[in-house]
Amino acid sequence: MLQAATFKFLKDLKKNNNKPWFENHKSEYQAAKEDFEEFVQQVIDQFGKTDPAIAPLQSKDCTFRIYRDVRFSKDKTPYKTNMSAFFNKGGKKLPTAGYYIHCEPGRCMIGGGLWMPMPPELNKVRQEIDYHLPEWKKIVDKASFRKVFPKGVEGVELLSRPPKGYDETHPAIEYLKMKCFIVEKDVPDAGFQSKSALKEVVKTFGAMKDFVAFLNRGLE
Repeated sequence: MLQAATFKFLKDLKKNNNKPWFENHKSEYQAAKEDFEEFVQQVIDQFGKTDPAIAPLQSKDCTFRIYRDVRFSKDKTPYKTNMSAFFNKGGKKLPTAGYYIHCEPGRCMIGGGLWMPMPPELNKVRQEIDYHLPEWKKIVDKASFRKVFPKGVEGVELLSRPPKGYDETHPAIEYLKMKCFIVEKDVPDAGFQSKSALKEVVKTFGAMKDFVAFLNRGLE
């Protein structure tokens, strides 16, 4: 579980997203950072028993920095107002499918999948879906999967036309037009502060394990 102080820090940071305030509250940030990293390591240790590819990871392999890259952004606020982590076999820097937690007051979620892959990788996944559509649909239409992720697989942005090599009548066209493949479950702030938070994350990750494995098989 995460401490209430971690959420308080993030709420205060949202109201005071500037370097002087951050520097004056470095101790609160450090405490929140350590709290989140400890929770991330607990997730690794527990879910690693279900997905062995996750087991060797350390929290530093998965946790994103709070500092924003503002070089190419119109938004010049220097800090993220969330803490997040991505779990896959190579850590957050490897462009494969994995599992994700996002801690942001009022916008917490647990999710996973493959986010905005480059064209070569995207084409591999599309081909895997094309070649193994019955298996894919069995995974994403499974009652237990839909219960956890009622919105199903989301593509965020969709192509207006079928990708090259496919036509509009393809039985998987709704998926083939996707630019990424993600699922997510909204969580109340209290959910991450509950004693059952770790259990809920591990359970949710477990529900998407076959989905993540299918995507990674396509990439490989």
